[in-house]
Amino acid sequence: METYGIEKYGLSTTGTIYRNIPAGSLVEKALLKKEGRLSRAGCLCIETGERTGRSPNDKYIVDHPSIHDKIAWGKVNRPVSPEKFDLVYQQIIDHLSDKDLYIFDGYAGANPKYSYAFRIINEKASQNLFISNLLIKPTPRELQHFQEDYLILAAPDCKIDKSVGLNSDVAVMIDYARQIVLIAGTGYSGEIKKSIFCVMNYVLPQRNVFTMHCSANIGDEGDTALFFGLSGTGKTTLSADPKRKLIGDDEHGWSHTSVFNFEGGCYAKCINLSKENEPEIWDAVRFGAVAENVCLFEDTRIIDFNDNSITENTRVGYPLNFIANIAPEGVAPIPKTIFFLAADAFGVLPPISKLDKNSAAYHFVSGYTSKLAGTEDGVTEPEATFSTCFGEPFLPLDPLLYAQQFQRRVKKAGANVFLINTGWVGGSYGTGKRIPIKFTRAMINAAIDGELDFVSYERDPYFNLNIPKFCPGVPQELLNPKSTWIDKDAYDQTAQKLVKMFQNNFKQYSNFPEAVINAGPGGTYSQ
Repeated sequence: METYGIEKYGLSTTGTIYRNIPAGSLVEKALLKKEGRLSRAGCLCIETGERTGRSPNDKYIVDHPSIHDKIAWGKVNRPVSPEKFDLVYQQIIDHLSDKDLYIFDGYAGANPKYSYAFRIINEKASQNLFISNLLIKPTPRELQHFQEDYLILAAPDCKIDKSVGLNSDVAVMIDYARQIVLIAGTGYSGEIKKSIFCVMNYVLPQRNVFTMHCSANIGDEGDTALFFGLSGTGKTTLSADPKRKLIGDDEHGWSHTSVFNFEGGCYAKCINLSKENEPEIWDAVRFGAVAENVCLFEDTRIIDFNDNSITENTRVGYPLNFIANIAPEGVAPIPKTIFFLAADAFGVLPPISKLDKNSAAYHFVSGYTSKLAGTEDGVTEPEATFSTCFGEPFLPLDPLLYAQQFQRRVKKAGANVFLINTGWVGGSYGTGKRIPIKFTRAMINAAIDGELDFVSYERDPYFNLNIPKFCPGVPQELLNPKSTWIDKDAYDQTAQKLVKMFQNNFKQYSNFPEAVINAGPGGTYSQ
């Protein structure tokens, strides 16, 4: 039996080993092993078990002397000893020894100059299909000569023994020194994807490439747009525009000369998915795609996208070419327009505002949004959060390094930057309403097309934001958030509350220039 070199990892198995086999074969094997069911459209539907989102409290970085001074240790980047890593590694190796194994060898980084090779070994065919959808597939020649930079072992059925001394029986461990990632005890496939992102956020900034938690698309004129935001804020939805080519939906690098996708696929939230609002994603939910934690109508096998009985964080992973209008090369010119997406649960941020260089720096570092239900384990209702650089959970290095790279890149590009509220208006979550996606799309289009360059703006007194007085395709009363609230006093109180939250969060960045601090909520604005 061909082993594909797994013995060099101390791994052997009595089962069969499959490497880079076609999607149809992986679907077939997943069904035979009862890992999931097919929807009427042919999508493989699986359940991830107890964990239906990321498990941040179970993520660790192995602390070696060679990398210690590079890592921003803290609540996000928890250290673990090499000895504990070795114990988990051996437990996974033992667990896999009698299993059929599925190997996917692929790449992250569409720009060959900044591409990294990953070998992922799965115990489940469905997870192997997922990651084969998400990464960039090698050519036959590349596969023949493939040599991984990083190894990932994913064993969702392997529960870590209590004697190891971790927080739970789940472990997500990254060893940057030995270039190995371990994922055990969780079937949530996003852990594999985001571990790769963490690796790229470690290696590329050290090569002067700005790494970004954003989606990206490009117009017919070669005008690139970036969409920064955490999970559930609309990156995937808003960048999938039939009038623009999709570069990628979640993870990118920005070199001196270009923007490039890290991935070869998309991982979209699909709760309340509709053909009317998100036709590109709707059409991608078909044979070859993998949907997580969705429910089926038993009589028809049609996916009930409105059913959140398992989790709000229902997801679908599919290859990029399942989207009709894409930039297949995954590389584009430096951006002309940048959007920060914030799903404001308080309902007080303007639906759209234009940022100058100082306010752009402030809001990029702040990374304000709401954690939407289900994106992390234990989050059942939206809650306000600040995530440095819109990606703090995935940033192993000093956050200020990423912030400084952002400032330099935006200054050189001369890009327009906008803050978009994809959350609530007319009241906070539970009282107000979610901003209709058609209006958000109209704002995005107006910003990209330059239609907001010459309109009048008014200054928001609480958040120091420039709000356009007019935007094509958007009701004027929607643009100023206070006008949508019946109870104006309640608006004032809620806005003041959020201002304080911004200010308290930004205290950790006291070494930033005064002009940046004053450009934020409650600051003393100066043009």
